[in-house]
Amino acid sequence: MTEESDTPSDNDQPSKPRTGFDVIGDFVRRLPNSPGVYRMFNANGDVLYVGKARNLKKRVSNYARHGNQTNRILRMIQLTASMEFVTTNTETEALLLEANLIKRLRPRFNVLLRDDKSFPYILIGEDHEAPQIAKHRGARKRKGKYYGPFASAGAVNNTINALQKAFLLRTCTDSVYESRTRPCLLHQIKRCAAPCTGEISTEGYSHLVREAHQFLTGKSQTVRKEMSEHMQKASEDLDFETAAIYRDRLAALSHIQSHQGINPQNTEEADVFACYQDGGQTCIQVFFFRTGQNWGNRAYFPKADKTQTEEEVLGAFLAQFYDNKPCPRLVLLSHKVEEQDLVAEALTSKSEHKVTVSHPMRGEKKDLVDHAHANAREALGRRLAETSSQTRLLEGVAEVFGLPSAPGRVEVYDNSHIQGTNAVGGMIVAGPEGFMKNQYRKFNIKSEDITPGDDYGMMREVLQRRFSRLLKENGPRPETAQSGEDEGHKGDPAWPDLLLIDGGRGQLNAVLEILAELSVHDLPVVGVAKGPDRDAGRENFFMPGRDNFMLPLRDPVLYFIQRLRDEAHRFAIGTHRARRSKQIAQTGLEDIPGIGPARKRALLHHFGTAKAVRGAALADLLAVEGISEHMAQAIHAYFHEDNH
Repeated sequence: MTEESDTPSDNDQPSKPRTGFDVIGDFVRRLPNSPGVYRMFNANGDVLYVGKARNLKKRVSNYARHGNQTNRILRMIQLTASMEFVTTNTETEALLLEANLIKRLRPRFNVLLRDDKSFPYILIGEDHEAPQIAKHRGARKRKGKYYGPFASAGAVNNTINALQKAFLLRTCTDSVYESRTRPCLLHQIKRCAAPCTGEISTEGYSHLVREAHQFLTGKSQTVRKEMSEHMQKASEDLDFETAAIYRDRLAALSHIQSHQGINPQNTEEADVFACYQDGGQTCIQVFFFRTGQNWGNRAYFPKADKTQTEEEVLGAFLAQFYDNKPCPRLVLLSHKVEEQDLVAEALTSKSEHKVTVSHPMRGEKKDLVDHAHANAREALGRRLAETSSQTRLLEGVAEVFGLPSAPGRVEVYDNSHIQGTNAVGGMIVAGPEGFMKNQYRKFNIKSEDITPGDDYGMMREVLQRRFSRLLKENGPRPETAQSGEDEGHKGDPAWPDLLLIDGGRGQLNAVLEILAELSVHDLPVVGVAKGPDRDAGRENFFMPGRDNFMLPLRDPVLYFIQRLRDEAHRFAIGTHRARRSKQIAQTGLEDIPGIGPARKRALLHHFGTAKAVRGAALADLLAVEGISEHMAQAIHAYFHEDNH
């Protein structure tokens, strides 16, 4: 794979190209007739589109021709100010590189896979004499066998829970295993064979592990038959206790299979994709079948232009989906996509085993696709209903706060600390589709000039850091966002249309000062303060140039704002707790004999810092809940041993 020149020479390129057609036409003259990937950039250097081609020269020359262009492609061409190219050895390489770049660069005009979280797997380790069964996400660095993917952590947890009952495998860590001197509770409730204390021999435990592997690789009937035979033999020998154990294990296996919904008879391993469009949105439902069992499903809502067909969206989605995931031997699709054979070839080269991509027309495989398609239709229907409700609420927010249009991006800020220690700021984001959790941000308060507990100072630091960076990376707020002419901020989705601040007039003024210093004008800011006795429902709202006001009880907009504020508070307090837990773990208090996590937490809650604990008098230590006189003396002596 080789990199081509990304800028034309001064002699070849017009100094001021009038349109995107001129820019693209200038690049076409020097492009090779080879496979590769192209990127289109706007004047600010932002990637507009990533595409692949069997022949770069022919593919890009299509963009240089006037006429026969859709509105979406025409807009993209008109914004194009520059292009970059990478040549590849084959079109298959180009397809894989294109998927990788789209996921990394997230271009505006591509179909984008959203919510691409890693899938959980079941891992049975091979790095210990008594292998552990565990849930696993991420890179497969640990030695062992991985089974999956499962659609959700809940599906994995339920399966592991049932597998414990069926095969009695341990779930404890190696360190816990090594420290056990007697069987734990899991052994008592018949979910672990307790190899840690020798309740089962190494050979016996290895047999259980082999049975689990057999079940997870599709040989469930063999395992069931063996268990049934053992149960029958134990019963004939009048060993009813052993027979009962096998009975319970068989029941656990039945439970796993009965709770998996549709289970194909002739399809051992497949991923099923079904695409459905409605209301300008797209849903792709993915079902995972492994070892003839349904291991769950997940719905995706890719970002795509309204003019793109289901076939186009599904084809673009497919390569991105498998960019960082293992691919099964069979992929079933609800629509026949363009370049289906090329996609299969690319997935085969990436997976090191043959991958078949099929659009079934009859039989069991068609039933699987139809089932996934029905789920896609239902999932999109639910999402459209939720989005419609969210849109109405945002329109209500615009009316209450006098905004020119419904906000497309609402940012909510809150701070959290205990007597000024471990102070953090939190920012959550909401829009027409609900909470945008991938946009949440946390701010560790760094300034040493802020007095502990100074909420105004903390809010100033958070907003100064947030908007300084926003200005640096995205430039000034678009004028269309200020006028409301472009549905809020569609020209630049990074800029908010509304700021909600947890607090009253003081916090509001602190925010306005920072925005004025940064020359950010006409950005609506609202302070939300709890009412008398901090009652929810009696919130006061503060805005520049207006008297504070309240909303009627049971007003849907009031409930919506309360939900936004509660989410910001949850995020900020969660971030604060994580930081405080880390500090607790790093203090020297754990070295004091008799001080465990609970007492350490109580001391830091009371004094704020480990330094304050070190300087505390004996009487002050006695005032801490849970600290006895003997323990207070031990703590005081630990820090003042030179005085005794």
